[in-house]
Amino acid sequence: MGARHQSRRCVRRLTCKIGAVIQQRTLQTLTRAVGVGLHSGQRVELTLRPAQPNTGIVFRRVDLSDPVDIPVNPVAVTDTRMATTISAQGAAVQTIEHLMSACAGLGIDNLYVDITAEELPILDGSSASFVFLLQTSGIALQHAPKQFIRVRQPVEVRDGEGQNLKWARFTPYHGYKLRFEISFDHPTVDSTGQCAEFDLSTGNYSRDIARARTFGFTKDLETMRRNGLALGGGLDNAIVMDDYKMLNAEALRYDDEFVKHKILDAMGDLHVIGKPYLAAYSAFRSGHALNNRLLRELLSRPDAYDIVTFEDEKAAPQGFAKPARAW
Repeated sequence: MGARHQSRRCVRRLTCKIGAVIQQRTLQTLTRAVGVGLHSGQRVELTLRPAQPNTGIVFRRVDLSDPVDIPVNPVAVTDTRMATTISAQGAAVQTIEHLMSACAGLGIDNLYVDITAEELPILDGSSASFVFLLQTSGIALQHAPKQFIRVRQPVEVRDGEGQNLKWARFTPYHGYKLRFEISFDHPTVDSTGQCAEFDLSTGNYSRDIARARTFGFTKDLETMRRNGLALGGGLDNAIVMDDYKMLNAEALRYDDEFVKHKILDAMGDLHVIGKPYLAAYSAFRSGHALNNRLLRELLSRPDAYDIVTFEDEKAAPQGFAKPARAW
């Protein structure tokens, strides 16, 4: 329903007086990286290429005898166990959320992502390396107005109850901000900030969010590996904790790195809608599955959102028309 439904929606144009339109963005040149998949442990080559306006973000499995294109959208998400996976025509791409988060943080609308295996490289476990790749290849403005998903009514999804309760919601907001709260019974996590908020209008994604690494516990590692997961994980690309402490020699990159990584993941999960938001997202103990449920719930309610462009940047939220800031 999602992508097809969106394409039929009327696009509203918000103006104040004649000025510069907020434009779509892609890359100036292609860029490449090599790494291993977090869960598969497989070596993978990644190539990011510019794309034409209104293309969206499209993953391409170039390792297959007949390459398969997989455009991102909420209904393309077919697996949310430990990562976000999209599929089309029998082909899949796993663990897309960190790259998608970098695209959301830097305002990338159109991009081709060529990969030589089923899973994106984990690199250092954050989105910082993807931010570096995108920024060093250069971000190009395109001759097409950027389209935003504007949330007009609250939308919420919930799972469980009592101590098992999880929820995620959108509410109207002239900008894009995310608030996340986690709850872990672990000494290391409990000693850090467990609630954080990031506003894209006033914050700096590269500085404030991108360096937050994924994390896990040794007690879960054996089970995950028996199930074919976390085969490429280690201390160089994740925060790893035993029952009492963090095992990494490197200190935390942020005082609240754990909850900031959950914001990083959420930005990636939500960006599969294919457009940036005018909304406030808030969540308690949410994850990939609940984030995708929130997107599908939003798209099932045509009265809850519309698609808008800004023909004058002065009508847009603070900072939305500016190029993404460097470190």
